[in-house]
Amino acid sequence: MTASNTGAGTGPGFLPWSLDPDGDAGPGAESRSSRESRSSRESHSARGSRSSRKSGRSSGAGGTRSAGSRPAGAPSPELDPDADPAAVARAIVLRQLTNSPKSRLQLARKLAERHVPDDVAEAVLDRFEEVKLVDDADFADMWVRSRSQNRKLAKGALRRELADKGIDDATAAGALAQLSDADEESAARDLVQRKLRGTTGFADRAERDKTTRRLASMLARKGYQPSLAFRIVGEVLDEAVAATGAEPEPDF
Repeated sequence: MTASNTGAGTGPGFLPWSLDPDGDAGPGAESRSSRESRSSRESHSARGSRSSRKSGRSSGAGGTRSAGSRPAGAPSPELDPDADPAAVARAIVLRQLTNSPKSRLQLARKLAERHVPDDVAEAVLDRFEEVKLVDDADFADMWVRSRSQNRKLAKGALRRELADKGIDDATAAGALAQLSDADEESAARDLVQRKLRGTTGFADRAERDKTTRRLASMLARKGYQPSLAFRIVGEVLDEAVAATGAEPEPDF
């Protein structure tokens, strides 16, 4: 009975889970499950070693790049809940000024949005003004030059935009003095001519009236006075009709 049981693989030394399904279960033979387990462990170990080396290289590179600045992995003042409010305010202001010039009121609004205390914001902005990094007069001059050249805005529209950015009347007046009446008239004429490029049919009175209202409204939205807008539109339309050789319809 004992021999029979042993031969059948049911004796004390029988380990059914170690048998190789392919029949190779002799002494010292390695089962397929054992081989797979060992292979998996070796693969994980190799990947872990490579990952550790890569992590070490990345840490070293990061340390080199951040030399002279905050330690690698340290949060910026804006993200650190324990950061000094003044440091947070300075970081916000510097980033805003890097993106584009800003007036003091624009920066104050941004600091308020980020919940910087009013007294801290005031002190930081005062300091930025002392070192001329924030200067409403310079900002207003730049704004007028840029918007008048690129958008062909007249003084009326520019004055409203400056007021919205916290520029006082005296500072705005100084910036707007850059624009003469001749500059405004030239800009208005250029706008109308560009809008009319390639358009015809102005000899027809109804069509001309419709075009005049449309173009005068466009100039008004850009801040031009109505009297100037209608005069410029009329002159440009007369020039367009004369260039085609057509006679305008009589105005009854």
